[in-house]
Formats: sequence, C-alpha cells, structure tokens
Amino acid sequence: MKSMVLKYGCNPNQKPAQIRFAGDELPIKVLNGNPGYINFMDALNSWQLVKELRIALNMPAAASFKHVSPAGAAIGLPLNEEQKKACRVSDIDLSPLAAAYARARGADRLSSFGDWAAMSDTVDKPTAEILRKEVSDGVIAPGYTPEALELLKQKRGGKYNVIQIDPAYEPPEIEARFIYGIEFLQKKNSVIPSFADLDNIVTDNKELPDAAKRDMILAMLTLKYTQSNSVCYVHDGQVIGSGAGQQSRIHCTRLAGDKADIWYLKQHPRVQGFKFKPEVGIADQDNAMDLFVRNDVTDYELNMLQDILETVPERLSQQERQEWLKGLKNVTLGSDAFFPFRDNIDRAAQSGVKYIVQAGGSLRDDIVINACNEYGMVMVTTGLRLFHH
Repeated sequence: MKSMVLKYGCNPNQKPAQIRFAGDELPIKVLNGNPGYINFMDALNSWQLVKELRIALNMPAAASFKHVSPAGAAIGLPLNEEQKKACRVSDIDLSPLAAAYARARGADRLSSFGDWAAMSDTVDKPTAEILRKEVSDGVIAPGYTPEALELLKQKRGGKYNVIQIDPAYEPPEIEARFIYGIEFLQKKNSVIPSFADLDNIVTDNKELPDAAKRDMILAMLTLKYTQSNSVCYVHDGQVIGSGAGQQSRIHCTRLAGDKADIWYLKQHPRVQGFKFKPEVGIADQDNAMDLFVRNDVTDYELNMLQDILETVPERLSQQERQEWLKGLKNVTLGSDAFFPFRDNIDRAAQSGVKYIVQAGGSLRDDIVINACNEYGMVMVTTGLRLFHH
C-alpha cells in the first residue's frame, strides 16, 4: 500500500493524516509544494470533472474548486475582447485550455479566491500565466510543459502546489469511506451524461440547439461533482452560477441565479470602465466589482470603494439593473434531482433561462412542465439523479 503523510486533516487539530492507495503506486505525483488534506480532496474531485468533460464534449476543460465543489467549470471556447476583459486575461494570448480556465475562474471570481484548479489537458504557458497571477492553492493536470512548470514553481515563493495525475488511472468499481468509524460501500457513479440522455423533451417547445445540448452536458457533469442539493446556470460553455449544498432546492436556484446575475452585471460598461488605484491588487478589484453591483451592501462596504477606485461612478439604479439583465438570454439551468415546485422555474426565468435539464420524476412534474410552457422554455428530463456527498 502506497501512502503519503499529510501535515493535518481538514483542521490543524486533526493529526495524524495521510492518503493511502491499495495499488502499487499512487496515480499522482507532487511536482511542487506540499498539498494538504482538503487540497487532495479538491484535486481528485475536480480532476474527475474535467476528465469527464473532455470525454463527453471532446474539448479542453477546466474547473475552479473550493471546498469540494466547483466555483466554476468551462470548456475551451474562444473569448471575445469583452469576455477577456471581464475574465482579466486581456494581456494573455489564450490557448483553448487557458480559455477554459479563464472562463471557469471568471464564473465567480470571489468564490475562486484561493481555489484549486483542474485541467483536462497538459498545462501550457498561457494557462500557467493565468494561474501565476491569481490567488490559487494549487493545480492538478495530466502533465505540464517545461515552461509552464517553471512558471508555476516560482509561484507563492516556490510553495505552489502542483500535482500530476496519470490520465489512464481508473479507480476500483466499489468505493468506500468511513463515517464515525463505520464503513460505507457503494458502486462508483461511473455514468457520464451524454447527448443520448437529452432525447426526452417534455415541454411544448422542442427546439433544442446544439449549443444548448452542450451546455446541458456541462451542467450535468458539474452537478455530478457539486455537493448536493445543487443547481447550476450555464451560458456559452461556462458555468455562470452554482448553488451548492442547500437543503431546499429553491434556495439552490436563488443562490445560483443571484450569482449568474452578478456575473452578467459585472460586464456592464460602467463596471468594466472602473479606474483602479495603482496599488490595488486583483482580489480587491474583484471585490470592488462585486460590491458595486450587489443590492445588499452596507454603507461601510460602499465606502470601501473610495479606497479602491480613482473615482466611484454612480451605482446602477434598479431600473438600469433590470434593463441590463434583459440581455442575459439563452441560459441553461441544470438540477441534480427533480424540481418539486414551479417556484424554481419562476426564479430561473428572471435570469434568462431558456433551457432546463433535470432528472424528472416528481409528483408535480406536470405543474413544473406547465410553468416551463408559460415561459416558452425547453425542458429535458433525463431520469439521471446526480447527488454527490
């Protein structure tokens, strides 16, 4: 049995801690740094997500993980100049993999602060350049170019965590875990959602374009590795809002929808035109954007903007917010289990949702379907529940 001793478990008082493997050799190598317990949990969960996205969509994929759930996930579609600016990568000549991570990180930049990054493909120099300038705990990938590895080894004073994983590794079919000294065994959730799972369109509107199908696959795979209950909003090949670990599904839908709204509001010209004071770092810049567009900020928080911006512009009025959010369209909403009430559909409609993918099987399916029909939405039921704990 191969093992690796860790400095501590989830918390500093939880010693000793280690990871162990029943095979001859661990399928991972630490190329730099000293990853901890939670780092490895994020690394191994995030790797599964990007690996399966690569298989399902045949495109480079990236994820930004925090506390064993994705803050963002995306595939390597090109970014236009406005998107590059919003993702803070205008100065980088993006490769497809770098574009995927820029999108994943750009979904919720506040939540991605200190993230664990996962890449489906060999990390190249452009991707390493993004990682180098962001606050991040580490990265996992099947490989690194020499240039990329050298850049990453310089990060955090040489302590940045870099893990390489064998892409051919497959875990045992039965997975085990201990809770309170009792062992739980179950078959690994090996299902990889595919386009074949999207045939059951239950709404009157049955026009499902290829881009929406792609976003549905991205949503389902993201949900598969998000702590349940969970829903996520996807737009143009990237997650734009994730609501994870809520006991009520409507709270998931509201949380993720609020994040999607904030993601889009940050692209408003008034926000993208911010002039930051020279000494202000990226994290404080991200915080300023978030404070500016949110509704629930305090006077103290608003005053913080004066320390960050050269000039604080007039905040968006409620009418301006609503007008701008009308531009958020053709969003896909995914759920890891069925929607029990129509309130989820009503909230989703406020954030530009046009397409919905969910398991189905609720006693109130007819009510939820009728709600979708009222909004002209397209809904697919898959029969696949994707709980993750």
